[in-house]
Amino acid sequence: MQNSFEREELQAPLFEINMTPLVDVMLVLLVIFLVTAPMLNSAIKLNLPAESAAQITEEKAVTISVSSDGKYFLNDAEISIGALEAQLKILGKEDPKQQIHLRADVNVNYGKVSHLLAGLQRAGLSNIGFITEPK
Repeated sequence: MQNSFEREELQAPLFEINMTPLVDVMLVLLVIFLVTAPMLNSAIKLNLPAESAAQITEEKAVTISVSSDGKYFLNDAEISIGALEAQLKILGKEDPKQQIHLRADVNVNYGKVSHLLAGLQRAGLSNIGFITEPK
């Protein structure tokens, strides 16, 4: 007859990882990610002219302004929309990563701004920053 000590030596030790807690943690993290991901995309503040923001130190940016009466300005010089789109195409060909600063009056018609954004997209420029007044 074998004693209990010898029986324990004959049995191989069990090296198993319990996967249930790991799966539970991963499912909780997945649910948290699925709940928070849509909130990250809808965090756009629409009242841009009244918001405070960090100061921009980029000197090489092209500034496009839209006045309240719908006039377009390229680097503080008034320009027609046709000439502006031609300049944007040239900028897009030279440097597609060119930084664009968009300054729009708080009372400007949204259609003017959306027309300008569509022109920037057609020119291949996507590095656009909206400039606001500090509070």
